[in-house]
Amino acid sequence: MQELNGFSVPRGFRGGNALKVQLWWAVQATLFAWSPQVLYRWRAFLLRLFGAKIGKGVVIRPSVKITYPWKLTIGDYAWVGDDAVLYTLGEITLGENSVVSQKCYLCTGSHDYMSTHFDINATPIVVGEKCWLATDVFVAPGVTIGDGTVVGARSSVFTSLPGGMICRGNPATVVRERTPPSP
Repeated sequence: MQELNGFSVPRGFRGGNALKVQLWWAVQATLFAWSPQVLYRWRAFLLRLFGAKIGKGVVIRPSVKITYPWKLTIGDYAWVGDDAVLYTLGEITLGENSVVSQKCYLCTGSHDYMSTHFDINATPIVVGEKCWLATDVFVAPGVTIGDGTVVGARSSVFTSLPGGMICRGNPATVVRERTPPSP
């Protein structure tokens, strides 16, 4: 069992010093969160100021929570919906034309429950191009979601999913192939 009195965050784990972290949290709670819904470029600008790699035409709602923007990459024309959480203890990459819908939680961090001091760790998440994570999807550390995959509402993704599929459930599994509409 863990003994939390010995827990410590590893040096450099956050990827920025304490001042940078606190400054981002203040900016996120005010200038980012209070910005009008339509000011997508403003929020992209703020994220870029803090080191995020944000493509063109990106839509990020003001209620989105991002832990460390310097560990975030979002491709062109991607969307992140209301109340989504991008828990960027590790890197998160969202591909072009992908959608992370409202209330999704992308979690790159966890703890080693077998370690005495409940050591913290982080593993990247990659969401490919043209994916859609429907409302309230949870994505665990280390998961890659292949290009073009749809993950159904309220699914939990604990292992990587192949591209071009429709997946759902807890844990999420492949339901069928995603076929493009006929021209």
